[in-house]
Amino acid sequence: MRIGFHLPQTGQHAHNYDKLPGYAQALEELGAHSLWVSDRILAPVHPTVGYAGTDTIPEAFHSVLDPLALLAAIGSVTSRVQIGTNVLIAPWYPPILLARALTTIDVITHGRLVVGMGTGWSPEEYQAAGVPMNQRGSRLDECLDILTRYWTDNPVEYQGKHWTIPATYVELKPVRRPPVYLAAFAPSSFARTGRRADGWMPAIMPSADYDTTFLTQSLAAIRAEAEKAGRNPHAIDAIVRVNPKPGYTIDDILTTMTRIHDKAGIDHLYLDVNAIAESHDHALDLARQVFQRLT
Repeated sequence: MRIGFHLPQTGQHAHNYDKLPGYAQALEELGAHSLWVSDRILAPVHPTVGYAGTDTIPEAFHSVLDPLALLAAIGSVTSRVQIGTNVLIAPWYPPILLARALTTIDVITHGRLVVGMGTGWSPEEYQAAGVPMNQRGSRLDECLDILTRYWTDNPVEYQGKHWTIPATYVELKPVRRPPVYLAAFAPSSFARTGRRADGWMPAIMPSADYDTTFLTQSLAAIRAEAEKAGRNPHAIDAIVRVNPKPGYTIDDILTTMTRIHDKAGIDHLYLDVNAIAESHDHALDLARQVFQRLT
């Protein structure tokens, strides 16, 4: 099992950035396979849509470190561990700027970047980004087109519905083309993932009796779409984010991660302990417990 951890990026942890480089280095020394960041730009006072099926926004989202800046910083103080976004809300960003930033991070980290993308769920965040939310799917598709060209072509040129890039020289390329994973929870997004992505990035909450049916059926649907598109379905990977809430036990987490590995056949999982950790030191202690008991 490959085990990763989400960086303490939000809430009280965001106010203690000085501890983050040492935290990342300690996880790398522990043997962690990957370190992750997520994307949040607002914590609306009166949200139209709440977080994760609720009608509110977690207090932790009141303080958030920028994902791309944080990845660059952490990438510069680590040397082996993969670093990634789970997930970056791609439609918010002009793709040419996103391509430049991601390429820079991949160069800084000598090819360790994994790009996870999604379309988000908050109308207020789309409003603040100046992007129509009903265009999120088509903007994600164009973003994927532009990233592919930016990372492979020279000159780069693009004409789409949302963005136009006049022919331009792009001689700085990633050390390797970063693998792109998509968050997907509906048939249309399963189809996009199967056609266009290197893998799938679901998020789950652990429990003592966690059922892997959703994971196995969804991954089968994505791989079927890949086969329809003439791709090798077995090349479609999956990385699962495990999000415990306060009150969840280490045993719940371990049982869930083991079950996903054994029954769903997914061998790369990463844990976000920040919701149940009181400090960086506590988060590191929880990470050590999980890593040591699973390896």
